[in-house]
Amino acid sequence: MESAEIRRRWLRFFEERGHTVVPSASLIADDPTLLLVPAGMVPFKPYFLGEVKPPFSTATSVQKCVRTPDIEEVGKTTRHGTFFQMCGNFSFGDYFKEGAIRYAWELLTSSLEDGGYGLDPERLWITVYQEDDEAEQIWREKIGVPAERIQRLGMGPNFWSMGVPGPCGPCSEINYDRGPEFGVEGGPAVNDERYVEIWNLVFMQYERGAGEGKEDFPILGDLPAKNIDTGLGLERLAMILQGVQNMYETDTLRVVMDTATELTGVRYGAAHGTDVSLRVVADHMRTSVMLIGDGVTPGNEGRGYVLRRIMRRAIRNMRLMGATEPVVARLVDTVIGTMAEQYPELETDRKRIETVALAEEAAFLKTLRAGTNILDTAVGETKAAGSAVLSGDKAFQLHDTFGFPIDLTLEMAAEQGVSVDEDGFRRLMKEQRDRAKADAKAKKMGHADVSAYREVADRAGATDFLGYTRNETEATVVGLLVDGVPAPAAHEGDEVEVVLDRTPFYAEGGGQLADQGRLRLDSGAVVEVRDVQQPVPGVYVHKGSVMVGEVVLGAAVHAVIDVARRRAIARAHSATHLTHQALRDALGPTAAQAGSENSPGRFRFDFGSPNAVPGTVLSDVEQKINEVLARELDVTAEIMGIDEARKQGAIAEFGEKYGERVRVVTIGDFSKELCGGTHVGNTAQLGLVKLLGESSIGSGVRRVEALVGVDAYRFLAREHTVVSQLTELVKGRPDELPEKIAGMLGKLKDAEKEIERFRAEKVLQAAAGLADGAEDVNGMALVAARVPDGTTADDLRKLVLDVRARVSGGRPAVVAVFSVVGGRPLTVIATNEAARERGVKAGALVRVAAKTLGGGGGGKDDVAQGGGTDPGAVDQAIAAVRREVQGA
Repeated sequence: MESAEIRRRWLRFFEERGHTVVPSASLIADDPTLLLVPAGMVPFKPYFLGEVKPPFSTATSVQKCVRTPDIEEVGKTTRHGTFFQMCGNFSFGDYFKEGAIRYAWELLTSSLEDGGYGLDPERLWITVYQEDDEAEQIWREKIGVPAERIQRLGMGPNFWSMGVPGPCGPCSEINYDRGPEFGVEGGPAVNDERYVEIWNLVFMQYERGAGEGKEDFPILGDLPAKNIDTGLGLERLAMILQGVQNMYETDTLRVVMDTATELTGVRYGAAHGTDVSLRVVADHMRTSVMLIGDGVTPGNEGRGYVLRRIMRRAIRNMRLMGATEPVVARLVDTVIGTMAEQYPELETDRKRIETVALAEEAAFLKTLRAGTNILDTAVGETKAAGSAVLSGDKAFQLHDTFGFPIDLTLEMAAEQGVSVDEDGFRRLMKEQRDRAKADAKAKKMGHADVSAYREVADRAGATDFLGYTRNETEATVVGLLVDGVPAPAAHEGDEVEVVLDRTPFYAEGGGQLADQGRLRLDSGAVVEVRDVQQPVPGVYVHKGSVMVGEVVLGAAVHAVIDVARRRAIARAHSATHLTHQALRDALGPTAAQAGSENSPGRFRFDFGSPNAVPGTVLSDVEQKINEVLARELDVTAEIMGIDEARKQGAIAEFGEKYGERVRVVTIGDFSKELCGGTHVGNTAQLGLVKLLGESSIGSGVRRVEALVGVDAYRFLAREHTVVSQLTELVKGRPDELPEKIAGMLGKLKDAEKEIERFRAEKVLQAAAGLADGAEDVNGMALVAARVPDGTTADDLRKLVLDVRARVSGGRPAVVAVFSVVGGRPLTVIATNEAARERGVKAGALVRVAAKTLGGGGGGKDDVAQGGGTDPGAVDQAIAAVRREVQGA
């Protein structure tokens, strides 16, 4: 049975039994404590935590998931992977243990003809929590599983929580016996390789307190409503139903390995080392495509770094198997081909995905070349220092700063006769991981911070947002925090967070900055609102300070936004939509939104593009936007179903989470986007849009910055003033400025070249005098001198090489010349072949001199360069070089 069919049967089974089918959420987690969605229940977490009331009592989904704590282990075993699909069914106060158990057994054991998976009931083993008598009794008495195939286990494997205070409960796992060829019998308690877990049923019935680990926390009591959260690993079930040994041999991964085999000639099963590489490529390329499909772009932080790291591991392993040409295009094509049946948006977004992936491959291949040069230098310095071990911190720097894989460092260092301090490297990597874990743990505790807002939501309900149609309203204070702590009242000077039952204030979101304004009480008290956020969905928190009087819980207020600021932001937001559409028209669908910020009178818009946008194209985009403004198109907003919005061609932002009902903003016949922000009523209200330029902010992502309305006019007015001043200076018309300025710059460059030629001649004129003044030190000709300050490093090198060539007689020669440029001392040292045969090397001498100058340096045995920070130490450095030559 193909993976796509497993998915279809799952969703159909639960939909027929009254569950709402919830599409997979984006891999970009809508949760500040998570980079990526690691489990099927994550999109439902607000419901389980009680932050939001679920719109259904039962639901089912097949959720895309990515886990990356053990990236280095991927491929080494057949059990580790980064991307997987989690099939889940959920109950929010509806059915509980018996219902979940009956559903699971029916779907797994029903025949293929009846829509089930057709598993042999005799091969299914059950584990339950050691104290869960109820679950064990249901399995034995209601389902009929023999007692000998039911095992009780402890909290570690069979008790679930989120790792923070909140809902928790016992688990019951369904395991499949793969047969004696996979090990000894005895059930999952004895051999989890033979008895592989396929479905975990979590019975959320308790509330836990704070504590460490999986077992060290108190159970505070029963939950008011008992919930069900189950998860079946689609890849594990596919492995069983397709009769293969492991998940890498299932239909969606084996084809990727086959493509890698075509590209490298390496056959799966031929050798352990290449099998590891093939598995790495298959897993990482599938994960990369799914991440890019959900809007992640390679970068050096957060989820962008995760994507970059796994893509580069995949490319590196292809090269280890012998690939010499770019390979990503073929691999991406294979992944899309095998996954698009389950996720059709991959085919729709193929061009964008390919563009991002190919750009990252090109960047990494360039990094490999640069990293090789850096590694060669590091190996040279290691050898020059008399060591045969490359330091762990140098290997870590190559890995962490330049993205140079450690296995490549090990291999290439060994080729040059140098080993690597792996222990030191691993220590630094562990320290980095420990810091990341500590940071993640600290972020997890953020759930405790929103408890006060959840309490407001439970007591008063969601805030009624009126800002689409009103700039002010009467409201009531239903929540009040002073310095982050709930309080009954706040006084003048206090920093406060105010929750109202209704508000005209827009909370920051969707790239739009929050409204500002004031809250006025009948008592005369005034709160200056500087920011508005939604820490809990639906709860608008107005942050600011009490300017006058006292604010009390339950007080009536008059809420007024800063209308001028709102209008300026609305103009920027509408201009962003126009820019998005105009860029897509000019560059194609790959110019998809990757982020934005709409602030008063200006905006920035990030979009996908592998290359810089030519100035002519940007000018055409700007012209098109302003032509739309002149057409005076109406801007309208409509609430509709997500499917209807897609049918109408509405553009959705990658990575955004949308519900079943969405708000669609339409600008005439030009633009249609899903958007919750505020906008103008007609494009004529924008006045003018001026694009300031575009730049790169990451691999495959560009940024346009622009001004709108009066801000755009002021910018153009300043530009006009500058142009007028320039025309006066050059005595020409505005249209003559480029030609006249180009002529001036040409003359300036010619003058600079003449000055450079004159300086070089003057430097070289000194060469003869320096060579004639060579002193005999220990049988070697030594020239050690300081030349006039301001002599550049390039000129020093030319001078040193010229002097070395002039030293006559074929005797050993050392030339060391020093200069000070910009207050910093420089030195270039050269040795001839006869001196090197005596063991005198330029690189070693430079290190001695540079150390004296308070700096460092390096280079080859014949020529080396260094510098420092102490210009007053030049004479001491010359003396140090003389001593080294004397002692040779």
